[in-house]
Amino acid sequence: MARESRRDNLLVRVLHLTDRVSDRGGAHVHLLAILEQLARGHVVRLAAGADDSASAPCPMELVPGLDARVRRAVDIEPLLERFRPDVVHLNTVVNPAVIEWAAGRPSVMTVQDHRYFCPTRGKWTAEGLPCRDRMRVELCAGCFRDEAYFREVYALTEQRLHALRRLPAVVVLSHYMKDELALAGLSPARVTVVPPFVSGLDPGADPDGPPCVLFVGRLAEAKGVREAMEAWRKAGLDLPLVFAGTGPLRAEVESEGFQVLGWLSRPRLSAAYRRARALLMPSRWQEPFGIAGLEASSFGVPVVAFDSGGIREWHSGEGLVAWGDVEGLAQALRDAVGRRGAPPPGFEPEDLMRRLVAVYESVREGGEGGSAHEPGAAALR
Repeated sequence: MARESRRDNLLVRVLHLTDRVSDRGGAHVHLLAILEQLARGHVVRLAAGADDSASAPCPMELVPGLDARVRRAVDIEPLLERFRPDVVHLNTVVNPAVIEWAAGRPSVMTVQDHRYFCPTRGKWTAEGLPCRDRMRVELCAGCFRDEAYFREVYALTEQRLHALRRLPAVVVLSHYMKDELALAGLSPARVTVVPPFVSGLDPGADPDGPPCVLFVGRLAEAKGVREAMEAWRKAGLDLPLVFAGTGPLRAEVESEGFQVLGWLSRPRLSAAYRRARALLMPSRWQEPFGIAGLEASSFGVPVVAFDSGGIREWHSGEGLVAWGDVEGLAQALRDAVGRRGAPPPGFEPEDLMRRLVAVYESVREGGEGGSAHEPGAAALR
């Protein structure tokens, strides 16, 4: 019974809130991995706005409104009274009303993408260039054609950011994202970098086909789908380019003659990584982290990528090219095939989970989540 004591620092009661339970996309897969790790030594509950038929590794219930993209009232208090958590952890929640609700309680929020400080394309402008500036009306309006829509999205982003500034602690996946939040006005002392880790994959899986060049992710312009096809053509390799994922550009990719596998389960994704001779990651938006690259590296697959956002924090540098340089991407792809990649150090689940639990404990005791002892980006490689 001593282990169940709320005074025992070895155990934390954590209520996780998310927009949906899903095994599609890096953010949702990472949340499931965190829940699995936490459930081994702590008391964990999950509340989600929607269920995409993914299995959660802890008790879960649906709470309507958590999946809202706009402001919507959500009744979380009954769950709070039943579970009595030490800490509430928000993940992939963009409903401003929920973030504001959490700001008045011991809470942590993982900011996995740009929707809290960039109202448009993920720090990637309409002119097709990386954005290095702080969000402001006169700057961001240039990325929109519909003024009414711009005003609506900008107001929502401002509401999220204002609420985020009031939270006791914020977790991000990379130092790139920490720097972006500092630019947006958050105190760096309240922001802790806790990168994701590889989970649910089987390095011993059998390849599900002949050798290939692999692209893993949403088939969208921001992910560099067209750049991947162009670089593959320029590379002139005798290997097919295979896409694992789906999205708005799927029909275009298939019309160009490429194989699209759709979203893959973790076992099937393992089999796809096993056949890959290189992973292409020409992200045009500024990647918050790029977990598919970390996964590929864990299989010994070299990653050929644009230097985008937080990618360099886990990438070895060999095969990393200047953002937007498709010719360089093609050359790096030619050089990568036949080379063996290696998983970077510093991304072991046990160490990263200890860092996350330390944030919980600080918030539970009424402190802020940031840590002066947080390792720098170089220490993560």
